[in-house]
Amino acid sequence: MTQTDTFKESRKTLSPLFTLIPYLAKHRKKVIAALLALVTAAAVLLVLPVSIRLMIDNGFSSSSASHINDYFSLIIAVIIIMAIAGSLRYYFVMWIGERVVQELRADVFQHLTTLGADFFDKEKSGELVSRLSADTTLIKSAFGASASIALRQFLTLLGAITMMVITSSYLSFIALIAIPCIVLPLLAFGRMLKSRSRTAQDSLATAMANASEVLSGMRTIQAYNNEQYATTSFRSKTQEAFAASLHAIRARSVLIGTIIIVVASSIVGILWVGASEVVSNDMSGGELTQFLIYAIMAAGAVSELSQVWGELTQAAGAAERLSELLALPSSITAPAKPEQLTTPAKGNIEFQQVGFAYPGARQRPILNNMSLTIQPGETIALVGPSGAGKSTLFQLLMRYYDPNTGYVALDGIKLHQLSPQNLRDQIALVPQDTTIFGSSIAENIALANPEATRADIEQAAKHALAHDFISALPEGYDTIVGERGMTLSGGQRQRIAIARALLKNAPVLLLDEATSALDAESEKLVQKALDQLMIGRTTLIIAHRLSTVLKADRILVIDGGKLVEAGTHAELVKHDGIYAKLAKMQFKEGAQAINESLT
Repeated sequence: MTQTDTFKESRKTLSPLFTLIPYLAKHRKKVIAALLALVTAAAVLLVLPVSIRLMIDNGFSSSSASHINDYFSLIIAVIIIMAIAGSLRYYFVMWIGERVVQELRADVFQHLTTLGADFFDKEKSGELVSRLSADTTLIKSAFGASASIALRQFLTLLGAITMMVITSSYLSFIALIAIPCIVLPLLAFGRMLKSRSRTAQDSLATAMANASEVLSGMRTIQAYNNEQYATTSFRSKTQEAFAASLHAIRARSVLIGTIIIVVASSIVGILWVGASEVVSNDMSGGELTQFLIYAIMAAGAVSELSQVWGELTQAAGAAERLSELLALPSSITAPAKPEQLTTPAKGNIEFQQVGFAYPGARQRPILNNMSLTIQPGETIALVGPSGAGKSTLFQLLMRYYDPNTGYVALDGIKLHQLSPQNLRDQIALVPQDTTIFGSSIAENIALANPEATRADIEQAAKHALAHDFISALPEGYDTIVGERGMTLSGGQRQRIAIARALLKNAPVLLLDEATSALDAESEKLVQKALDQLMIGRTTLIIAHRLSTVLKADRILVIDGGKLVEAGTHAELVKHDGIYAKLAKMQFKEGAQAINESLT
């Protein structure tokens, strides 16, 4: 089962809201402080109707008119305490909400960095970013304002109902009849709201994934005058998200309207019966006022809960999506007790009867029973037609994937017995499609060694022939190169990638068309730097240019996922096999030019 399959199945089994409890437990002191402030505010609020009853029943008579100031003073004191408790409650709950979301975002992002390549082959980065932003914002609202309001209103509801019973059990019985009429719609609509909110969030994430993909490739979109098509596509996806949200909004609107009708009708009925009680002297005016205020408090709490319920169900859907990511296992993991490579590694590489097909395409194997051994310090050129499996060898050696059959070993240790970090510390990679991040050039080069000094960074850039063009930029090594390094040329980006590999100084070097974006003169100079870099290192080179394979100790010809030829350039040309045909077709150099380059 792939990670994506597990990702989809987990929707049915996880209890996402409970997975967030540990984040609260980390800040129990703040949680306790927030609860104390919340309980204080709710308790003091319940004192207010009693103060009003005393004032009505006693303060307006001539015999106790002198106490009216005391009653008003009590009311003012209650309001002040409510204000202090309310402000403290707001501070603590918002602090908790912000902190929980910050930690949750960091944990989800960290977990994403540990997932195998098969996960990112399937999932869109834009949708993952949406989960880190939009979904966590919903959770922040839940753990901040919404959860606080819900708990406060719940305590107010319980307290108001208790005081209603104490004030008048008869009127309380009438009022309590309406509670099932309020609770049942909440329960019925709650499940519907959660489902529709989840659908709306999924639709929005899809739209954001589309936007991220289009924006990252905007130059290609504009080159083909496809701006209108991209806009129409995005508008269509946002319309789908709007339609999905509208379903949730309609359900929530019906719920709110239903609650208002039931609550308002209940209050009118209570007032009607209570007025009869006052007329018959079975209840004082102050008691009816007190009861009515508590009834309004209870009704307001229920109404508020019905609205917050919708927000909490949205947050539950968001928490479910994030908890799915956190629960997702990586296909590439370290064993409980990993082996350790020597530092630096010797560089002996072995592929033993390796068979491999990419996840989702098991019917199309890339490597078939591949076996080869590379000695420490040996320079190997991998040659073959596109799709033969050359880059896949690099992917397996970096352990982005594990073989389906057979094994890959470094210094006699099978890769699955190593931690991925320990393995990758020993390998420097210069890919054909260079990844440059939207930070400074110095930071991009230092990606290989974050502890490197500026002098180390500049030295690596000099060896990669990048120092001159970097120094000519407005901010030099501190120049921000923009997203994906779009302000740089292809050759400049590739030289930064070479500088990155030089700075890492690893015993195993992987070069995937490392000089493909350089002009002839720059390629010649960079090749000299690479020649120095390769001394004493095990080097694997994927290349089609003759100049990059002539000096290899061995050339391995890969075709159809199998090793079909091996030898030096001269040996393979004489053999007149696949390599000889590729050389004639791709390099188009005569025998005389070959001999001259060799001498």
